[in-house]
Amino acid sequence: MTYLRGFIPWIAFAVVSSLGWQWGALAGLVIGAALLVQQRGSGVDADALVLEGSTVIFFAVLTALSFARPHSALEPYDGALALGWLALTAWLTVAVRRPFTLGIARRQAPREVWGTPLFRRINVVITAVWATAFTLSAAALIVVQAVDLGGTASTVVQVAGFVLPAMFTAHYPERARARALQQAEPRS
Repeated sequence: MTYLRGFIPWIAFAVVSSLGWQWGALAGLVIGAALLVQQRGSGVDADALVLEGSTVIFFAVLTALSFARPHSALEPYDGALALGWLALTAWLTVAVRRPFTLGIARRQAPREVWGTPLFRRINVVITAVWATAFTLSAAALIVVQAVDLGGTASTVVQVAGFVLPAMFTAHYPERARARALQQAEPRS
């Protein structure tokens, strides 16, 4: 649930945008800011809130844009913009060697594993999977919009863009640890 909490503003944006993209952006901003304030207030370290901070920045800009220009040519691509922003955020955290999942994972893993190469590698892989899913989903949404495949196709792409990496995140760490243990066993 810790991973998914950071995506609540994005889900709210997708749902509320049916009333208008500016209302979806505002909902994402309000929920994102509330989550960020709540998490910081409960003592969560800033490195565990990279996604929440990025979320607030994105929705602040999108809210301003969408209210200033409600009929902007960007409006039909708001889902692609959102997923593109998430992709950019995730790829940047990999590039600076601080994958956004690292701070989240530290909240769930024992302190003694935080500095291990395996812990870091697991988080780089998980973040790269999220980044890839966001990138592919953003590109797919551009295609869906360009060829006018409709709302159902858009919804399927957006759901897949979150569900598939979430499933990977749920199962990969245990598989990676088991593989590492197997490789560490002495061979006879």
